This record gives sequence, structure tokens and C-alpha cells, in this order.
Amino acid sequence: MGGVSEYDQYDGLGLAELVRKGEVRPVELVEEAIRRIETLNPRLNAVIHKMYDQARQAAEGPLPEGPFRGVPFLLKDLLATCRDAPMHMGSRFYRNYVPDHDSEIVRRYRSAGLVIVGKTNVPEFGLLPVTEPELFGPSNNPWDLTRTTGGSSGGSAAAVAARMVPLAHGNDGGGSIRIPASCCGLFGLKPSRGRNPMGPDLAEAWQGMAGDHVLTRSVRDSAAMLDATAGPDVGAPYHAPPPARPFLSEVGADPGRLRIAFTSRPFLPSVVHEDCIRGVEITARLCQELGHEVVEAAPQIDGKAFATAFFMMVCAETRADIEEAEVLLRRKATFADFEPATWAVGLLGRQITAAELSRAIRFLKLTARQVGRFFEEYDVLLTPTLARPPVKHGELQPAGVQALGMKLLGRLNAGGLIKAVAGIEALAQQVFEFIPFTPLFNATGQPAMSVPLIWNAEGLPIGMQFVARYGDEATLFRLAAQLEQAQPWRDRVPPICRQ
Repeated sequence: MGGVSEYDQYDGLGLAELVRKGEVRPVELVEEAIRRIETLNPRLNAVIHKMYDQARQAAEGPLPEGPFRGVPFLLKDLLATCRDAPMHMGSRFYRNYVPDHDSEIVRRYRSAGLVIVGKTNVPEFGLLPVTEPELFGPSNNPWDLTRTTGGSSGGSAAAVAARMVPLAHGNDGGGSIRIPASCCGLFGLKPSRGRNPMGPDLAEAWQGMAGDHVLTRSVRDSAAMLDATAGPDVGAPYHAPPPARPFLSEVGADPGRLRIAFTSRPFLPSVVHEDCIRGVEITARLCQELGHEVVEAAPQIDGKAFATAFFMMVCAETRADIEEAEVLLRRKATFADFEPATWAVGLLGRQITAAELSRAIRFLKLTARQVGRFFEEYDVLLTPTLARPPVKHGELQPAGVQALGMKLLGRLNAGGLIKAVAGIEALAQQVFEFIPFTPLFNATGQPAMSVPLIWNAEGLPIGMQFVARYGDEATLFRLAAQLEQAQPWRDRVPPICRQ
């Protein structure tokens, strides 16, 4: 390998194979990852906490004989705790908080042989589909530094796309793996609900709509990582049905002739950019050329009602997160501790009644039943991942009178006024305009993936989302590997890596 000069030519499994053969030592891979972070991070702002000393010590071994032995890895700074490393959740309120234990998912990452070299940037509490926290500043997209990486796993996506590490941790509660995968030209799978562990600190996140996995450059890395982490942990309230065989075995397996539905019409209120519409049309033709039956069709849902119900759930969960943080950190939260938008969402959560929340959750679950019936007829659904290409920094942030009003009402703790003046329904429509395709499948719990198949005339990646039946990641991995072979993306490298 010429030392580590060809580091970025390998995916995670490829680097681990070099370690197994004795062609490179884990500490050499870690040093190369550190070199790349130090070189590129000043322009990308992807990594917000460096764990170099711990990584070097771990790399010197002994390391577990897992599938990713010796491979450098980055951990998203949200939900999953890492012992002796600060956890900020993108928030000033969490300053100085250092967990004393690993989450189960992190324990499984270590058991797979991964070496954690740092933690990545996130929006506060993972609420926004862009990574622009006040605490650390925005993460910049390797394809265009003026544009978003997406969110909430935006720092992880930027780091993987820029070849700092071959794969990185993410989690997805409304699209937060798939959104940055689309923005940064990566493969990003949201597994089925209950596939990966959430313990010991969480039974479930966001009413079971959020879960952990990784962002990768190759399909096989995602499959092998899911093999390493999947399965219930102690006390799990539910778990996904076990696969028939390892997910890695599905990569390269014949998917058969799938019945694929496609649509570019948004599930939630939005206007879809022509680049995203064109991407679906090109991808549908590619699937047809690969021998699949392709039909224009989509599940019919009440998009406005869904957006309102999902947003109400997020508001309530955010309020609960703030109040639980007060207990954990032993201090009272104030407006000054949070970004205005986060505080406003928390205030709205305080105004939602128990009955309103219960009705919202019931509606989301009934919508999942409705969507499930659609998948009795189709194996896979194809949509754009996002309604637009990666947007410029700041485009999705509250501005002008809206931002001023949010700050004023937030300082007054006037959640009731926010609810009365702005209206939850109206706010919900704004929240999902950029992401009208992804949250539905957090509610259904189905596996969904963003595949980097399209780049527009500006050289920006446009991800394509594929969704399968609950528990059927196998079909997605088989299809993704077929697409990866037919229209490979491995040689597409962001400009920042060529400078």
C-alpha cells in the first residue's frame, strides 16, 4: 500500500483486510486519519472533539478480532455516549458533561475493531436537517464549502466524504442519516426499527422513530457494520426480526426481479426541485434496465396532518430532553442555554397536552399501517431523498421578523403565544419543506437508504431514496450492490480532496 498513501482508495473492510495481512498496522491508519483531520477539518469543521491520544493507545492494541479491526472511526456527538469523552449534543447546556460509560452501540463498534478518533458536529439536539450549531459553527460540504452537509449527522457525512475516515456513526430520527448522505454523496441506510440497540440509557428515541447506524462510501461497509451491531440488548422493549443470513452475504447476491414503485411527488407539503425529479426519472430507467418491474405509484397519506403530528411529537420530545438534561446536569435550563429555535420548540412542547400528543402518536402509527398495505404490492419504493440539492448555509435558519419574534417570545417563556401566533400546523409545513420524503419511514419503522447515484450540473450530489418492507434490509443491500456495480460512485471525489 506504500505506507498509507493509498488510504482513501480503500473502504473500511479493505483497510481491515490490509491489517489482517500485516501490510499496515492499525496505528499507521490512525495516524493517517489524524493527518487528514488536521489538514481538512479547518475548512470543513466536521470534527468537534479530537480523541487522538485514546485512539493511538487503542491502536497499539490489543484490538478485538472484529471485521473492522484497526479502522479509524468517528462518533456522532448525539445520543450515543462514549466513556470519558464530552457529549455536547450541539448544545451549550451540555458544557462540561462527560459520560462515564459507553452506549451499547459504541461498545459494539469497539468490539468490531473500530478505533474512535473523534466526535462529529451536529445541530443542537439533532433537530435541524442542516448542521449549523451556534456552539461549534456550521459543517461545510466537501463538494461546495458554502453549502450544507445536511443534518443531523452532517459532521460525520463531511468527514467520510472528505476521506478522513472510511465510515462514521450517525443516527436517524427524521432522515438524519439519509439527508447528509444525499448532501455529501454517500451511502446511508436507516435500519428497521429495533434493529440496532439503544441502551442502556434509552429504551427508544423519539417514540421509536430514531435509530443508529453509519454513513459509508461502500455498500458492503454498511452491511458488515450492521452485522456487527444488530440485535437486541438487555431490556430492549422490542427488536427487529433476525435476518435469514448475514447482511454482508446479501451484497452481490441476485436481488431477483423486484417490483419497484417510484414517485417524485412529496409526501409532505413541499415543491420538489427539477434536479431531484430528473434524478428519480434516471434512476427508474436504470432499475428497469437492470431487469426490475418499475411502476409509477406511491402510498397516499394526509401529508399536512402527518407533518403536524410528527412536529408535535418532536416538540414534546424536545421538552422532555430539556427537562431530563436539567436532572442529569443538576441545573435549571434557561433561554440563554439554547438556540432560540430549540428553546421555542421546547416551549411548544410544554403547551401540547397529553391528549394532543397521544392523538398525534396514534395518527403516525395508523399512517404506518396505511403505508404497510402499499408494500404488500411493491418490494421497493424509490423517491428523491430530498426536495432540493444541498442548500446554501443559512437558508433553512429562521430569519428576519421570524427570528426576532422567536427570540422575544423565548425570553418571555411564552410558549402559549408561539402556539397561538405561529400555529403548530403552519410551523410544521415549514419544518419539512426540505425533507418531505424521509420522515414518513421513521414513523413506519421501515429500512430506507439514500444511494449516491446522481450529480447535478453544479457537481452537487443528489441522493435517491429506496425503501423496503419492515425488517427487509436484505432486499435493500442486494439492490444497492447492484446499483453500485451498474453506476459506481467510488471514483467521484469532492474538490477539497483534490486540492
